[in-house]
Amino acid sequence: MKSYQIALVDDHVLVRNGLAGILNKIGYQILFECSNGLELIENLKCSEPPDLIMMDINMPQMGGYETTLWLRKNYPLLNVLALSMYDSEEAIIKMIRHGAKGYILKDIGTYELKQAIDAVIQKGFHYTELVTGRLIHSISHHEDDGVQTLSPKQQEFLKLVCTEMTYKEIAMEMHLSPRTVDGYREDLFEKLNVKSRVGLVLFAIKQGIVQLN
Repeated sequence: MKSYQIALVDDHVLVRNGLAGILNKIGYQILFECSNGLELIENLKCSEPPDLIMMDINMPQMGGYETTLWLRKNYPLLNVLALSMYDSEEAIIKMIRHGAKGYILKDIGTYELKQAIDAVIQKGFHYTELVTGRLIHSISHHEDDGVQTLSPKQQEFLKLVCTEMTYKEIAMEMHLSPRTVDGYREDLFEKLNVKSRVGLVLFAIKQGIVQLN
């Protein structure tokens, strides 16, 4: 069986060293390590591409968001798995929109870590409990989830959900009451069988309602 090659991008040396040790023990090969996006770019110029890049978010000089977006534009076939302390929807959505194929937290267990890495490399995604099994299946098989049945207002709402606006700001933008916007959100949760704002974003991206930029 092939030993997958992984690049680590994290500005904390102890975290990188610890993670590298764990990954080596469970059968992966560390191709190289970097402390920020600029170092990653330099390494990619003189190295074969890894099977997966594990990307921290908060780094000096060139952080995870900017680096992931750069990779999507310049190395679109590279798999990025975000590894972060931040569990906010805003951070997850931003990394996914910038091109990350998965998002895990730094307190993840070894078994879950291996599951996430293998899923991203082999299937092209890993989103754990953030979305339902139905949406994951839909993303992987490119099924039609019935976007045609969404009203123009629902599609407008989905586009705004994919921004960094709060729900209150979305309500102001759409000239609706916060209660009405809450109703849109709950109706779409039920209609699309998703659990969170992240699930709505993934649906919107998959259906082409919004374009990655």
